[in-house]
Amino acid sequence: MTETFSIRKYLRDLKLPFCPGCGIFTIMNTFLRAVHELGYEDLSEFVFCSGIGCSSWICSPYFKADSIHTPHGRSIPVATGMKLFHPDRDVVIFGGDGDIVGIGLSHFIHAARRNLDALVIMVNNMVYGMTGGQVAPTTPFKTKTTTTPYGSFEQPLDATRLAAAAGACYSTRWTTAHPKELKESIKKAIQMKGFRFIEVVSQCPTAYARRAGFKNAGEMLKWFKENATPIQQAEKMNEKEIEGKIVIGEFAERRRPTIVENIYAVIREAQMNDR
Repeated sequence: MTETFSIRKYLRDLKLPFCPGCGIFTIMNTFLRAVHELGYEDLSEFVFCSGIGCSSWICSPYFKADSIHTPHGRSIPVATGMKLFHPDRDVVIFGGDGDIVGIGLSHFIHAARRNLDALVIMVNNMVYGMTGGQVAPTTPFKTKTTTTPYGSFEQPLDATRLAAAAGACYSTRWTTAHPKELKESIKKAIQMKGFRFIEVVSQCPTAYARRAGFKNAGEMLKWFKENATPIQQAEKMNEKEIEGKIVIGEFAERRRPTIVENIYAVIREAQMNDR
């Protein structure tokens, strides 16, 4: 694209609701910049789905696009219906870690297994940010939250590895301190078919940082940079060495038939047999 990028081109004239320092600003900008660089004049070829949570407000109602705001954790099944009904549309799902791999975990696993032709971008702020800062499935071990004042007793869920193991065609993780890498992954994922999952570890200065010991968003971004470890390097490290690190990079990339392709193939076969 020779035209200069402007985020306002893709956004409605509405005030964004996110807290100062929130990583969602970076993710929203990076996604729309990727769309621009791929040559999309607008968002008319996309349908966006989201659930409940801060991250679910990324697309609805702010994108100038068709979008569906669903109940908590139900964005993926709604997106499944949308893709089956409109297989020509690019379906993108935005959600937080609680929405996607908390209450929506079963849908997430089965969408990867079925190879739903959709892109899921999960903003992982490691806490239930919008509802009070409760412990989430992705909260790091021993981290203090409103519901774990003495620190989380549980090991966090590795959503990116889970997506890869469940059958995702593309599974990758970055942080908001890696916007260039994130942008290239988004561009790559948009052009692919199948279930694509991008996890973005993001700072939440309001609900997470203060209780976890960070003074501000800048300290969290510094922590991301210092603890981010490329997957190629992580594979050479033992369990103790990798503890507390954020493993980044591409975990899976493959091609296999999507559920949409499989269903429409059966429909065509049935129509031929009825003749």
